[in-house]
Order: sequence, then C-alpha cells, then structure tokens
Amino acid sequence: MTAFVLVVFTTVYLGMAAGRLPGLVVDRTGVAVLGAIALVLAGAMDGPAVLAAIDFPTLVVLFGLMVLSAQFAACGFYGWCAARLAAVPVSPHLLLALVTAVGGGLSAVLANDVVVFAMTPMLVIGLTRGGLDARPYVLALAAAANAGSAATVIGNPQNILIASVGSLDFWAFTAVCAPPALASLVVVYGVVALVWRGRLRLGERIPHLAAHIAVETLALDRAGIAKAAAATGALLAFFATALPHTEGVLIVAGSLLISRRLATRRLLGLVDWHLLVLFAGLFVVTAALTATGLPALWLDRLAAAGWHPAALEVMAPLVVIGSNSIGNVPLVVLLLGIVPDLSPETLYALALLSTLAGNLLLTGSLANIIAVERAAEVGLKIGLVEHARIGVPITVLSLGLALLWLGFGSG
Repeated sequence: MTAFVLVVFTTVYLGMAAGRLPGLVVDRTGVAVLGAIALVLAGAMDGPAVLAAIDFPTLVVLFGLMVLSAQFAACGFYGWCAARLAAVPVSPHLLLALVTAVGGGLSAVLANDVVVFAMTPMLVIGLTRGGLDARPYVLALAAAANAGSAATVIGNPQNILIASVGSLDFWAFTAVCAPPALASLVVVYGVVALVWRGRLRLGERIPHLAAHIAVETLALDRAGIAKAAAATGALLAFFATALPHTEGVLIVAGSLLISRRLATRRLLGLVDWHLLVLFAGLFVVTAALTATGLPALWLDRLAAAGWHPAALEVMAPLVVIGSNSIGNVPLVVLLLGIVPDLSPETLYALALLSTLAGNLLLTGSLANIIAVERAAEVGLKIGLVEHARIGVPITVLSLGLALLWLGFGSG
C-alpha cells in the first residue's frame, strides 16, 4: 500500500506542477480530487481518516473571507476603485504608486485573487482611454496583490492555513510579516517604474483595446458596501482579539447572506469553491503520505545531513522552487502535512516567503494569471517575458529584504 500511496502522491504533485493531467482537461483541483478518490477506493484512507485529514476550520475561514470579498465585488466596489484610479488626474508615476498601494492594501484584508479579477478590466480600459500603457499598471496590481496579502493572516489562503495550524496570533503575525510586505510594495513600485521608465504612456506599437468587447459594469451599491465594511470590521475584531475565529467567520458570512437586495445564489456564485475543494483533496493526499511514515524518515535523514526544512537557508530556495512549480498553496499544504511542530517563527517565515515567491514567474501565483487573462479579455496582451522582466527583480529584492528582516528578528 505504501508504494501505491507514493505513486498517487507523486502523480498529484506532478499534476500540480503541470497544471493539469497530460492529454486531459483535468486541472489542479481535479487532480487533487482524483488522487483523494483513488486513495479511498484503494483502502489507503477510510471515511474517518478522510474527515480527520481535512482541516475544516481553515476551510470555514476561507469560505467566510470569500463571502466577504464576494459582497464587495457584487456591490461594484472593486470596479469603482479601478475606475476612480484610472481617472485620477495625476502623473503616471504617482498613478502607478496609487495602483500599487490600493492593490496591496485591499489584498491585505480581502481575497487578493478577487481584487485582481474585479479590478483589472476596468483599470485597463480607463488607463488606455487616458493615453496610458496599461501593461505596467496591471503588472504592478498583480505583484502588489501578492505582496500586500503577505501582511496579515487573512491576506491569502496559505496564510489562513498556516495561522490555523499554528494557532498564530493576528497581531504577532502582522508585526512580523507586515513590515517586509510593506517594503515589498515599495519594491514593486520601484522596479516597475524603473523597468518601464519613459514608457508609461501609450506608444504606436501598443494595440488598441478591442472595441467590440463589453465589460460588465456594476452599479455602486453604497448600502451593500457599508454592510461589507461593517462585516470587515467585525471580522478583524474576531481575528485581532481572543474571540473565537471560526464561529466569528460564520457569523460574518451568515449576516452577509441575509439580504433584501443581493440574492444568495449570486453571492455564493462568487465563492471560489474550486480552491476549497483543492485544499480538501490535498489534505487527504498529504495525510495518506504522512501515515506511511516516509516523511518522518526523510526528515530525519535531512536533519542528520544539516538540511532541515525549518532552516531559513533551506526554506528560502525550497519555497521559491515550490511556489513557482506546484504552487504556493499545494507547497504549504505539503510542508505542514509532513513537517510537524513548526515553531511560530518558522511559520511566519513560511507564510511570508511562499507568498512573496509567487511574484517570480507569471505562473507563480493565481493573481498573476488572473491579471493577464482578464487584461487579455479586453484586448491587452501581456507575455511571460514582460512579466519576468519585473517579476524576477521584484522577487529577488523582496525576498532579500524579507530574509534580512527574519534574520534580524531571530538574532
């Protein structure tokens, strides 16, 4: 059975790296689910073991945050932010700084993927109509969303999981991770401004937007946004105090679902169910591998050779490679599943480094992919090389600053 579990585990994580199963249209979520199904059918995991493997508190927190972000999206908040940014009468460089700050700030308390998904089309259209090349601004938005989300325990899915597993305090996490996250936002602005210097305005070679493409514009629901803002305050209170997190998230999500204007179907339709299912599948696959005893054996051998994953000099290259191959969410699920009893300091480092590493390549984070795909929907093409020109230096500099900060804190 151990050999079968190892084959399933390897197949699943190769699927994570490839993005799908070769020759099929089975994406990462499908790969994880099929792996879990195979383990159950083979008897490697029974019903109680599956339930024990899935971290339901983490999924509940993720669901609640998705509902909150969906409320903002359905009320037109993100589109309004993008339109207002594009219309601000300031210089291109100041506008770039505003896009970076807004994208990073929103992503620290809301789902970064939703922020990028909702803002990108309106930002592209508004900037292009104003005579600006939207490409550097879209790249800055995606990179800032990644960097900003590293600041808090609710900034992105991997942080939520790490904080849940380690029972990390909201303020302690923020004290460690927010300073390098803010520094990374400065790096995002500086690198994009430098790489695109003198080319922030439209040139003759920049294609025009496809005139026939319509972008959905939502009317701004101020009452709905006020409700979402109040829910955000309540959510932060639950996380920043000793109040119960899981129950608090359920209260917030439930209050948002009670509405006279916004249909439950529409709100739940904006929840990223695929990500929740991906988490569940990976929990099961990783737990099956851990039960074989192989990870413990591997860790003992690594530790004997002086290569324990908890060490910063080992973790840093590991998360850079892992986040840009299998993805930062699968990587974090894997490490938390096979490396037990990590200290809070190690968990802070894992959250920070795995998030910042996602800026390296276009495929390094879902926010990058969403930004490029949404820009393409309105006629703006951004390629792998264009992203790498800003992604590589942003990642090298931000990770360098983060490692200096973490090393200073441990010293």
